[in-house]
Amino acid sequence: MADQSGRMIPVSRRQSTSDVTGSRSAQKTPVTQVLWEYTKSLGIALILAIIIKTSIVEAYKIPSGSMEDTLLVGDFLLANKFVYGSKLPLIDYRLPKVRDPRPGDIVIFKFPGNPSVNYIKRCVAVGGQVVEVKNKQLFVDGNPMPLPQTGKYTAPDQIEPASRSQRDNYGPYKVPSNCFFMMGDNRDNSYDSRFWGPVPYDLIQGKAMVIHWSWGTDEHAPPWTWSDPVGMAQAVAYNVAHFADRVRWKRLASVIH
Repeated sequence: MADQSGRMIPVSRRQSTSDVTGSRSAQKTPVTQVLWEYTKSLGIALILAIIIKTSIVEAYKIPSGSMEDTLLVGDFLLANKFVYGSKLPLIDYRLPKVRDPRPGDIVIFKFPGNPSVNYIKRCVAVGGQVVEVKNKQLFVDGNPMPLPQTGKYTAPDQIEPASRSQRDNYGPYKVPSNCFFMMGDNRDNSYDSRFWGPVPYDLIQGKAMVIHWSWGTDEHAPPWTWSDPVGMAQAVAYNVAHFADRVRWKRLASVIH
């Protein structure tokens, strides 16, 4: 650049550098803002997911046949955790409950013998009621209780005396206050309150609502093991090929009673 005398005046290097830096900052700012917005959105979504999972609705998988034929091995269900008063994560506080479990409810709870394990059974009696089993027949407060419509006995003619097992003859037993007596619908093949006692309210997790997925068992399916990549690939290929046969389509979206 020249002055009035024709002498060239050099452009300030600092000014040039500052202009370039400012331009780059202007270019980077929108990207930073976008990343921050994504981070906030993901954080909010994660917090909401945790709240929903721990306080409102949670998914569970049925691993055993103790609730057959109401629930089958391979059923995936959603449970209402809000109705019984859900526990908030990270703090020892329970939200107010809508109501307590009632006889007939199918309940998810922490196993009293090992609270790290979830169990699912049907509530048959609550605190203050008297439970008795005579030759497989369940009585509550002296009244015979019918087997659930989808329940069953696998050995109806095989009666075990109380001296050998509490499966077919039990009690009478008065359920303690604030506790619940749980039994499986598959009465001859259920490890339940007849063997380990009632479930305290503090261990109650939620009420089973609906089956959202059901995957049938298949004795011919290759085992799924992460340590065996070849076997895992074979299992994936087999399940894809038999997908339509293994899904229990009629059970999807079934309300649990």
